[in-house]
Amino acid sequence: MNIKYIFFSGKGGVGKTSMACTTGVYYADQGKNTLIVTTDPAANLSDVFEQEIGHVVTKIEGIDNLFAMEIDPDKATNEYKERSLAPMRDLFDEEMLKVAEEQLSGPCTSEMAAFDKFIDFMEEEDYEIIIFDTAPTGHTIRLLELPVDWSRHIEESAKGSGQTCLGPVTLIQESKDKYDRAVSRLRDPNQTDFIFVTQPEETSLEETVRSSNELNTIGIKTTRLIVNGFIPEGETDNPFFKAKYTAQMKQFDKIKKTFSKIPIQTMELFDDELKGVEKFRMSAKILFENQKVQKEISPEETPEIMEDKYHRPNTADLIYPSDESNKNIFVSGKGGVGKTSVACIIAVTSAQRGYRTLLMTTDPAAHIGTVLDKPVGDEVTPIEGTENLYAVKIDQKKATEEYKKKILSDAECKFDENTVKAMEEELNSPCTEEMAAFMKFIDHAIHKEYQVIVFDTAPTGHTLRLLELPMDWSKQIQLKTGLSSSITEEDRKEKEKFDQIMEMMRDKDSTTFTFVMYPENTPIMEAYRASKELETIGITTQMIVANLLIPPEQAKSPFFQKRRNMQLRYIENMKEKFKNAAIIEMPLFEKEIKGLDMLEKISGDLFDNR
Repeated sequence: MNIKYIFFSGKGGVGKTSMACTTGVYYADQGKNTLIVTTDPAANLSDVFEQEIGHVVTKIEGIDNLFAMEIDPDKATNEYKERSLAPMRDLFDEEMLKVAEEQLSGPCTSEMAAFDKFIDFMEEEDYEIIIFDTAPTGHTIRLLELPVDWSRHIEESAKGSGQTCLGPVTLIQESKDKYDRAVSRLRDPNQTDFIFVTQPEETSLEETVRSSNELNTIGIKTTRLIVNGFIPEGETDNPFFKAKYTAQMKQFDKIKKTFSKIPIQTMELFDDELKGVEKFRMSAKILFENQKVQKEISPEETPEIMEDKYHRPNTADLIYPSDESNKNIFVSGKGGVGKTSVACIIAVTSAQRGYRTLLMTTDPAAHIGTVLDKPVGDEVTPIEGTENLYAVKIDQKKATEEYKKKILSDAECKFDENTVKAMEEELNSPCTEEMAAFMKFIDHAIHKEYQVIVFDTAPTGHTLRLLELPMDWSKQIQLKTGLSSSITEEDRKEKEKFDQIMEMMRDKDSTTFTFVMYPENTPIMEAYRASKELETIGITTQMIVANLLIPPEQAKSPFFQKRRNMQLRYIENMKEKFKNAAIIEMPLFEKEIKGLDMLEKISGDLFDNR
């Protein structure tokens, strides 16, 4: 067996990046030339290695043999477009090149470009080990399905018009061959180790099972599991953490039964952040050599608990609508920080106040049903047990079929059979899904039936992509229809929808944009960068939820005193970075947040619910 490619996947916030970096440091110290590549749009390798990395292979300081790169979607897109257009420059006139360039200006190309860059590394010969730190599972599965989808799309287009949404089949046949080679390597357990990182929690296990099964359908086998974030057994004298540890072990038993045929490794929680080469060397000793490396803190070293200067802000204007308008609340942040729980809490808060409230998710790995402990489907459903609350999750595949049907139904009334057939080929491309989900999102967002709509969004990088889609609406429409550059009546109607949604998101009275983060450097920096990017399209961050804060009365041991002090320092950092936002401190709870009773109790403690 000669493993060369190691993939880390899992629910957001479970520690994929930490485990990928731990593995990278381990193999580099073994003398193997090792490369870590992140495919997450909200990349944080720079943060955890404490040096600038970016869209170029960079030597990691303080260690031999280790290199890293963060794929930048925008730069990857520009590189891909130039590579696609270069062969055409000597063959076509300026007008034809302009048409080709327009065709390469939509989300379809952005998605494909990032993937193409990712695939390039599977052709790389300079490294003995290549580690892929992937985006949260819903988007990773989409990424890994792409070579299968694109190969099929290229083959079908070759039999028809010879056109794809990336240009003529003849110009991208070389890419198809490369994608086919990638699929072969991904499916070969002698070349590829596919590792899921999870935590001993119900939602994390559910997503791991679902994602592992879905990858299995395209021939990619899960080869190993890392269960991360266990409370150290030595810290269970405290009844609060004993209860959490017991719940973790119960979930761990389920994990072992569910994944009984593959190796399972475990990793304990550290008393500080896991970042920097030396810390990764420590975690590598635990992961690969089964050593216990965390030293116990002596009573003399026990830190004093810092003072928490928190005063709960009045959030009524941020959650409840005014008499004149509805309220739309976007909840975003790094994967795994508790977005879904916070979105559910806010929705329950609003519904309790008497407002007709819709809770919806655009996250491919939707968990609102698990947190509410109620069934939630792709149709708006009233939530039994509480008045005024409704919920829906966007089914991306169903939304895509509805979107394609609508486009083709309209086209059949206006165009000849050949044009409709060409449009159908275009709409069979995998990138149609992104636009379809967005259109579904808009339909709910402009609905006037609900006084409050709470959006539980996908992790930050993908949320930004979703929110920026209206900015280039005409290119999206042309990309999907293959029509001329003139604006049709249908285009005009779509533009009005996009303008309406952008006006809504920019209006502070009708929209509250919220970031959830736990008080550590990586989620704070990811949210801060995302908030700055949102500012460029006129969207302001108005509320911050600092989640998983260790309650002061539970920080009794030196281990948790040290962790709480670290958290309080980062809350001060949040205040500096988000000066104009209301900051809500949300504690770590003894058990997972689940069920309406618990959500109602928390909502009264966290938010102004007068």
